[in-house]
Amino acid sequence: MKIIIINGPNLNLLGKREPEIYGSKTFESYFEELQLKFEKVQMFYFQSNIEGEIIDKLHEVGFSYDGIVLNAAAYTHTSVGIGDAVKGIETKVIEVHISNVHAREEFRQQSYISPNAGGVLFGFGLKGYDLAIESFLLS
Repeated sequence: MKIIIINGPNLNLLGKREPEIYGSKTFESYFEELQLKFEKVQMFYFQSNIEGEIIDKLHEVGFSYDGIVLNAAAYTHTSVGIGDAVKGIETKVIEVHISNVHAREEFRQQSYISPNAGGVLFGFGLKGYDLAIESFLLS
């Protein structure tokens, strides 16, 4: 099984940015833990602060991978383009958010990805990525 995690803007700052919301662990160290936990899964990671690069990556992997875990971060609430890219590919996408977006600012409650995602996880911290990967293994 081949799964990619795609993270959007500012998630490269995990461990430094607002640790009270996002925790103190870097995503790179967490990704190493995921690889050990799911050792039978070919797992890849991509992060970009650039909307078009995220769309390009979805197009690149969206017809050949078994699963995509997508945390588009702030682009979730603004990017019709990323939403359309998710709609246009064949690979199932699970949308993940570290924080409970519905307990935050009102604008964060809108998602252009959710209508086309196979599932949505939010508010579980980094554990949401584990849950998303497990969902692919169960399906």
